[in-house]
Amino acid sequence: VNGIEIYSMKIDSKVTSRFAHNVITSRAVNRGSEHKEVFFDVELPKTAFITNFSMTIDGVTYPGTIKEKEVAKKQYEKAVSKGQTAGLVKASGRKTEKFTVSVNVAAASKVTFELTYEELLKRQFGKYEMFIKVKPKQLVKDFEIEVNIFEPQGITELEAEGTFITNELQNTIKKTFSGEKGHLSFKPTLDQQRTCSNCSQSALDGDFIVKYDVTRTTPDNLQIVNGYFVHFFAPTNLPKLPKNVIFVIDISGSMSGRGIEQTREALLKILDDIEEDDFFNFILFGSEVHTWKETLIKATPENLDEARKFVRGIDTEGMTNLHGGLIRGIDMLNTGHERNLVPKRSASIIIMLTDGHPNVGISNTEEIQTHVKKAIEGKYPLYNLGFGYGIDYNFLEKMALENKGLARRIYPDSDAALQLQGFYDEVSNPMLMDVELNYPENEISDLTKNSFKHFYDGSEIVVAGRFIDHHQNSLTVNVRGEGANDVLSYTTQQDAEQTAKGFQEQEYIFGDYIERLWAYLTIEQLLEKRIAATGEEKENLTAEALDLSLKYKFVTPLTSMVVTKPEDSNNQDGIADKPIEGTDNFPILLYLRIQVLTIQLKLYISLFLPLTSYLPMVTAEAHPTWYTSVDGDPHFIISVPQKEDAICFNINENPGAVLNLINDPVTGIKVSGELIGDKRVNNDAKIQNTYFGKLGIANKQLGLKLTVTPEKITIQNGNEKTGFTWLDSVTLQQEGVTLIINRKKNLLLKMGSGASFVIVLHEVWKKHPLHQDFLGLYTLESDKLSEQTHGLLGQFFHPINFTILEIHPGSDPKKPDATMIIKNNELIVTRGWQKDFRRDPTRGIDVPCWFVHNNGAGLIDGVHTDYIVSSLF
Repeated sequence: VNGIEIYSMKIDSKVTSRFAHNVITSRAVNRGSEHKEVFFDVELPKTAFITNFSMTIDGVTYPGTIKEKEVAKKQYEKAVSKGQTAGLVKASGRKTEKFTVSVNVAAASKVTFELTYEELLKRQFGKYEMFIKVKPKQLVKDFEIEVNIFEPQGITELEAEGTFITNELQNTIKKTFSGEKGHLSFKPTLDQQRTCSNCSQSALDGDFIVKYDVTRTTPDNLQIVNGYFVHFFAPTNLPKLPKNVIFVIDISGSMSGRGIEQTREALLKILDDIEEDDFFNFILFGSEVHTWKETLIKATPENLDEARKFVRGIDTEGMTNLHGGLIRGIDMLNTGHERNLVPKRSASIIIMLTDGHPNVGISNTEEIQTHVKKAIEGKYPLYNLGFGYGIDYNFLEKMALENKGLARRIYPDSDAALQLQGFYDEVSNPMLMDVELNYPENEISDLTKNSFKHFYDGSEIVVAGRFIDHHQNSLTVNVRGEGANDVLSYTTQQDAEQTAKGFQEQEYIFGDYIERLWAYLTIEQLLEKRIAATGEEKENLTAEALDLSLKYKFVTPLTSMVVTKPEDSNNQDGIADKPIEGTDNFPILLYLRIQVLTIQLKLYISLFLPLTSYLPMVTAEAHPTWYTSVDGDPHFIISVPQKEDAICFNINENPGAVLNLINDPVTGIKVSGELIGDKRVNNDAKIQNTYFGKLGIANKQLGLKLTVTPEKITIQNGNEKTGFTWLDSVTLQQEGVTLIINRKKNLLLKMGSGASFVIVLHEVWKKHPLHQDFLGLYTLESDKLSEQTHGLLGQFFHPINFTILEIHPGSDPKKPDATMIIKNNELIVTRGWQKDFRRDPTRGIDVPCWFVHNNGAGLIDGVHTDYIVSSLF
């Protein structure tokens, strides 16, 4: 492609006792006659840690070095001062992160990229699963996936499937397994890679999944190597525990449409799978909390039929009383156990689904966490499912982890119902409760998590640790758990010699795999604990996880890998960070590049970027465009293109009030504005002037917050903030975002293929006795926001129609009144003008519109006070 030929790509995976060590090697050559940029672009599982990267150009190797994030950042900033840079890792899709690096190479030069990552394969539904993303983007002469598996317990099954695998490609997958060894390879020829016989396009584009399981003659397996041990526990053929499930479902207005339809669909399928010995109930929360039944109900056929009728009737209403819904569910489980309404030996689970932020009842998330933790008291796991991108994922995850559960994002796609059902399937078959794996305290140190609330059928519990005496070679373990009928107890003994016998096949084993498995698991669990920790405890967990990340060279959220490149040929260094779910990673380089841009940008723009070419909607030459805006004393203008007309209204509220203007739970875009008043009360006016003195635009998917006042502009990525003033002229282009500041006039924020926003600065005479500087907001391309968008402005991004009747003289002879029929309401409206300040921030241009009185009553959903929120974000 473009003169660059990738002539070899190999994915080599070695799995030893569930721990996978993967090496992706890509070789390319520049067939052109001049320098060309070569890209190495791969997707990795989110659960994996990168451990190494290097590139070799004409025999010279340039390695990546893993450092503490702060140290890497400083090194990176130094590199940035020499020119532009590239962030290397970002979240990509549901299961993957994308690693991208590019390098300029001379004509006829060859480059080899090699990336190594490791992960512990988890068992689900009775199988271990390894996920490999395949996307070479061109035909590759030598393409191969090779997987070697070594399991001392013995392999019982091995299979591979791919979303892109045709019948012909299926024949190129070769697999064998016997005893402890399994081998699988996929090596299509050039012709087999083609989408059709004469096509140059590659058919290799999708997911390649390897699944296997091991022999289980005993409930567990213990392995000891070089002073470390790993203990796998997965008993089979146990009777199922009855379960008690409370479904706590968000039915607030933002769930309307596809969201609530998919929830109903998933719940109906789940009802088909509930066992007769189980107990269950539904709790719905909007502004109010509703329950299906007052107590937990046994899953008899009659009750299930009644439940199906109830589920089919679930609909949306009101806002989000998350605290009320959760506490009602916990109280119901507590009552069920206290009054013996449920079997004594039964596993209780709470599954909550929400798509937004709590805003009724107790809405402070820290307060909710405290109440929930106190109410549950560690008795049952809480599973929080966050639907879409409008959620506070960090809050949901923290609350779940504090209560022995986990959080999961449900992606708002066509298969959302299947995602919900799939999660339920994972936790629907508890076999044991309160599982404790006990090891001799005087022999073991640095033990990973060894107590588990539930063991689910088809899963596996993994514990690893380090011997105090590195030369110790035997271990006795006791496991205890509550089963359906009685307490179960197991004792296992193992010595290093027995393990060694199983590991005769050295070519299958990489390094001290159990030690690395222990380090991986320990770091993963320390990072998880850190989410809910505070103060000194958080600092200690961070220090411990950082120390292990550096020692074992893992790229984790605490470390970064700096990739150095040849200094000639316009190459720039890059940095690889580990994205974190919930922050939706906005690449770190945004923060770093701004440091340079603020120093250099005025010259840069005047030389290379005439700003008018980037802001056609904000310059004097712009043609009229239909838009939705708020400007002035907040004057809301709603364009109605099919009428070639507009509706306008004012909001009269006190200075300091924050109004929710736009909230799109699907794209995660939220816009709010804070009102300011005049410098002093105007005694001559019945209603005091108010304006927007602060605007906030947040994009959850990008982890981005933009705060704008008449004095400054602040962009925030996570905890990192960078500021500009209106005296700056800035163009910042970053993956997914363009920010352009037009000195002392306006700014444009464009987010990928989504909506764009223009903020106009209004400056008044500094010595004016009453007025002060304020801001206006204009939304462009609002059709790129989702159908679930709401807010004072956002609700009008959907098509709206009206009819005007009985135009007659009003109190002002220049402004006639009329009757408007809109949303089944009859309103008295007045013909008038509002100012459009996009093209002329000083004087504005008059826009004719129908003015709706009384704070938009009858036009806006609800009343204007419904849109008052506690803070910008």
